[in-house]
Amino acid sequence: MIEISLLKKIKTYQGVLELKVDTTFHTQAITRILGPSGVGKTTLLKVLAGLITPDEGHIEVDGVTWFDALTAYSKKVQDRGVGFVFQDYALFPNMTVEAHLQYGCKDADYIERLLDIAEMAGFRNNLPRQLSGGQQQRLAILRALSTKPNLLLMDEPFSAMDLELKARLIDHLRVLFAEQKTTVILVTHVENEMSGEGIYSVRLTERGIDAVR
Repeated sequence: MIEISLLKKIKTYQGVLELKVDTTFHTQAITRILGPSGVGKTTLLKVLAGLITPDEGHIEVDGVTWFDALTAYSKKVQDRGVGFVFQDYALFPNMTVEAHLQYGCKDADYIERLLDIAEMAGFRNNLPRQLSGGQQQRLAILRALSTKPNLLLMDEPFSAMDLELKARLIDHLRVLFAEQKTTVILVTHVENEMSGEGIYSVRLTERGIDAVR
């Protein structure tokens, strides 16, 4: 389990927002985080990744402390085994599609599988500027998967894809996640995205985690 109890004050154009989260997430499972814009969903992902430090609280993953405000301890980002799919993709402009994957993985067969999963094999030698928005988004997902992370954090990862391609990709990803026993936390505004049996959903509001179903 991922046990989270934290407070983080976030400066926004509307003033200061207090992100308060006191909940647990299942490991080796997919959890969707729903909720309106501006309540701190992206910030919560960045806190889990170690990119943002909470003001108060603690985070524990399968019995291991990742953050403790009382002792001023924060597990290093590189030691958390986290993959992150950012909203802005955060791709390397001078690296080809294939080079992005080789940066995180030396297993040629696995790289080929990732390219096939995302229907990107024909673009292996393209640079990000030579890709469409949807292709860049798929590359961002593959790049995060290339390291076979224990925890995969995905921030609106399918927003630039058409419905048919998204459905095919999600089917492949669910198989891969099950094989690798990946813990996935996915931020989305789409109610039925990556939904179904065995997938958990929570709703983040200004009051914190408001509902679980």
